[in-house]
Amino acid sequence: MPSADNSHDAARPGSVPPSRGEERPGRSRLAELGRRFSAGLQDFYAAPYRRSFQRAKRDQDDLFMMLVLSEALGLPNPASYYTLELLPVVYENFHEWHTRMGMERSPLNEISCC
Repeated sequence: MPSADNSHDAARPGSVPPSRGEERPGRSRLAELGRRFSAGLQDFYAAPYRRSFQRAKRDQDDLFMMLVLSEALGLPNPASYYTLELLPVVYENFHEWHTRMGMERSPLNEISCC
């Protein structure tokens, strides 16, 4: 006689208890649809401001580059001891930076990128 309590169904021979890691077949499809919808909303709301965000990021990067290279450019920098560690990071973008700032040639004697 079957019991009214269903808590013992997993202990029956032949029944497989559901594992926590497995998802139902439609659930992954629904999750993917939700992710795509969220990405679409993100694009919809951020698209008008994307150019402004890129310009602001570029301006911040330019200021950071100037702060790191300020001692080499002849500007006194009280934190030059700490910014010396960042020089290898900014070398790869140095050519783009100095051309964007209107300098045809590298302003630094130590760095010849052109």
